[in-house]
Amino acid sequence: MKRQVALIFCILSLHSVVGQVSYSIPEEMAKGSLVGNIVRDLGLDVKRLQVGKARIHTGDNTEYIQLNKEKGLLLIKEKIDREALCGQTTPCALHLQIALENPLEIFPVTVEITDINDNAPIFDKQESVFEISESAIIGSKFILEKAIDPDIGLNGLQSYTLKPNDNFVLKLHSQSDGGKKIEMILQKPLDREKQEFTSLLLTAVDGGEPQRSGTMQIHITVLDVNDNAPVFTQNVYKATLKENSVKGTVITKVSASDADNGSNGEISYGIVNSMRGMSKLFHITEDGHLILNGSVDHEKAKKYEVHISATDRGGLSDSSKVIIDVGDINDNSPVVNIISSSNSIGEESPLNTVVAIMSVNDPDSDENGKVQCAMNKNSPFSIISTSSHFYSIVTGSALDRERASEYNITVTCSDEGVPSLSSSVTLTIQISDMNDNAPVFDRSSYEAYIVENNTPGFSIFTVKATDADWNQNARVSYILEDSSVNGVSVSSYVSVSADSGVIHAVRSFDYEQIKDFQFLVKAQDGGSPPLSSNVTVKILIQDQNDNPPQVLYPVQTGGSVVAEMVPRSADVGYLVTKVVAVDVDSGQNAWLSYKLQKSTDRALFEVGLQNGEIRTIRQVTDKDAVKQRLTVIVEDNGQPSRSATVIVNVAVADSFPEVLSEFTDFTHDKEYNDNLTFYLVLALAVVSFLFITCLVVIISVKIYRWRQSRIMYHSNLPVIPYYPPRYSDTLGTGTLPHVYNYEVCRTTDSRKSDCKFGTTSRHNVLIMDPSTTGTMQRIQNEKNILDEPDSPLEVRARPF
Repeated sequence: MKRQVALIFCILSLHSVVGQVSYSIPEEMAKGSLVGNIVRDLGLDVKRLQVGKARIHTGDNTEYIQLNKEKGLLLIKEKIDREALCGQTTPCALHLQIALENPLEIFPVTVEITDINDNAPIFDKQESVFEISESAIIGSKFILEKAIDPDIGLNGLQSYTLKPNDNFVLKLHSQSDGGKKIEMILQKPLDREKQEFTSLLLTAVDGGEPQRSGTMQIHITVLDVNDNAPVFTQNVYKATLKENSVKGTVITKVSASDADNGSNGEISYGIVNSMRGMSKLFHITEDGHLILNGSVDHEKAKKYEVHISATDRGGLSDSSKVIIDVGDINDNSPVVNIISSSNSIGEESPLNTVVAIMSVNDPDSDENGKVQCAMNKNSPFSIISTSSHFYSIVTGSALDRERASEYNITVTCSDEGVPSLSSSVTLTIQISDMNDNAPVFDRSSYEAYIVENNTPGFSIFTVKATDADWNQNARVSYILEDSSVNGVSVSSYVSVSADSGVIHAVRSFDYEQIKDFQFLVKAQDGGSPPLSSNVTVKILIQDQNDNPPQVLYPVQTGGSVVAEMVPRSADVGYLVTKVVAVDVDSGQNAWLSYKLQKSTDRALFEVGLQNGEIRTIRQVTDKDAVKQRLTVIVEDNGQPSRSATVIVNVAVADSFPEVLSEFTDFTHDKEYNDNLTFYLVLALAVVSFLFITCLVVIISVKIYRWRQSRIMYHSNLPVIPYYPPRYSDTLGTGTLPHVYNYEVCRTTDSRKSDCKFGTTSRHNVLIMDPSTTGTMQRIQNEKNILDEPDSPLEVRARPF
């Protein structure tokens, strides 16, 4: 008992290689018992188990182990019976994987189940009956049924005892399957006369603690004289059997012979196999044919050993063994299990990004168990083998959400059997978006029209851009790019709605001032960083008939009469004059037509509809009035049309005086006289004012300059005569060898006067008075003359 308790609570961590952990636990542990501290043994953190959504993957096996994520412990979920799980297979182990996400990680875990002595040896039959001839010789062998103990090792069957053992002893023979063949050997002759019936107790004992045992009663009837035992032709028979063989299939035929005659030579065959259920799986006929009585599975048992006995009527027997190899057929499809997978992956993910991890197993053997996995074509994903039975699905090429936002990945795993069997699994992978597409306008450029005189805020046009991305990355905003139109910011002309792209007029447009303009609109998405594109929008202003025609000729004056003369000799079609008008509008709004609205004599003149030419339509006669007055209306072709009126005065006369006499009353018309009088009085007043102002200014300037000159020359400084070096008097002293000619030039400003020296002349003589007083007086007089302002003076010395 102490050993069993120690095995339950002592958990050995066997080894951990590259993330692999192994544990060893005894079978039959209670629910909730501790298997191991997986967090400590794998070097993980408890938070990693929780964040990574840790879970246990066991394949097709029953889940005996559970994971406590809060403490990182492996616990017993269901009580484990080693014998039910593995039978006689050793070692017995559970292979499971712990899967973590973000990132994807797989940690293999092996839990070995050790045996405890929970089963006692047991015989398939409670009683066994032998009929033995009294003539059986010493050493005769009698095959006994072996006891069955599901336990293994020391806990399995260890020895037999036979009581009482006066006539028989037991002998054990080791076999290739690890079992022991048990024979009861006659060591003392039987004497039917002394004891016809004998009962023996066969006890099978295991080696566990506490020791367990099983018993079987052996009843022996002593018969008369049968001195030859059956003998098999072979000690071992070998046969093969396909696992899909139907019930009743003949496996092989065994044969034994007996030298006795009569009933003592009649042989019966039987199966004495010790394995439980073997007699139900096979049976043997009286003639020695071994027949399949059930179904065999290569994946459960690859080989069977069937022990056959041949017994004659005298109870003598022999034994042989039939080894049956179960041949595999491809009857199992590969088992595909998704251990971990990602539901979505970003389109910017690099190559070889792991999307899913799966395990693939095929229980078949050899070629039937070899598996190859492949994916559907035209997929940006590929599958690679990471280790035995494990595969990873990775990105094999660049992802583009705009081309495909979702992939249904079908993985098909096929074995190499004939015919090949396969299994498929489908994964749905969503491709998450990244901002890798700029908005694109539906046109390369836009043109929009708007009629002039629009109201501010009028909706002109709508630009539209689309973004191939998704959600926020595809949310487009419209922005008016800053630019200028005629030196003015374009934002003072139009605005753009950020959400809808509607372009509104900010002001009222005038076709006569601006006929068209263009600007850029930027479409920007909501990604980070945002992407954008531009488009050119051209706005064309359409003309509206908002301007009447303007008459350029004849010029309409208010105070004078302009008349066109037509001689009385003028012929039909004579060009009197031409009305010239323009319209600043465009198109048909500027197409002008001329009509004669009123005329002194409608039968004399006509107006060209298109050119505005006024011509005579008949011969001018002497009876026609000299004074003709025409009213011409000029209309444009707009809707509604606008017009202007011009009055044309025509004089029918051959001479100008005749025209004046006739047109005098025109000049006395009250309409013109009032205006003429007003303008004449106004002009006279302005001219008079300007004249008086100029006169006053001129006089003031003259007086100012004169006063400045007087101040300069009327100073109190003494006058000292100066004579030049070559001075000579006029008295003929002969001291002046040369005569100089002096030329004095005066300007209105005496300070800017120039003094010029002329060439030498014998006639130009400056005459000086010998007396000083006379000389000074003369100089003073000349000075006074020079002091006269504003009168230029030229003084020249002339010859006497």
